[in-house]
Amino acid sequence: MSEQMLTYYLYLAAFLFASGTYIVLTRRSAIFVLIGVELMLNGANVVLASFSQFDPAMNGQIFAIFAVVLTVCEVSIALAILLNIYRKSRVSNLDELNQIGNT
Repeated sequence: MSEQMLTYYLYLAAFLFASGTYIVLTRRSAIFVLIGVELMLNGANVVLASFSQFDPAMNGQIFAIFAVVLTVCEVSIALAILLNIYRKSRVSNLDELNQIGNT
């Protein structure tokens, strides 16, 4: 892989990470926060996979696959928790959930 292609992959990863960070910081819905976290983790995976092209042992791709597995586990647990909270309180807005927890 040439350095120019690596630069494009790093720009893509930075865009994914920045857009995920923006979504996490600005949205109040729990689903959008999970989507933002997914985008940030995918940006990190793009960096790992692109840097592994320079590593003959392919360790970066192994770490990227491990991160994808952890992401799937995290999302399944977070969605289960979110569904249980929604069943009990009928609220998915994070600010309202914080107010319900304080009462």
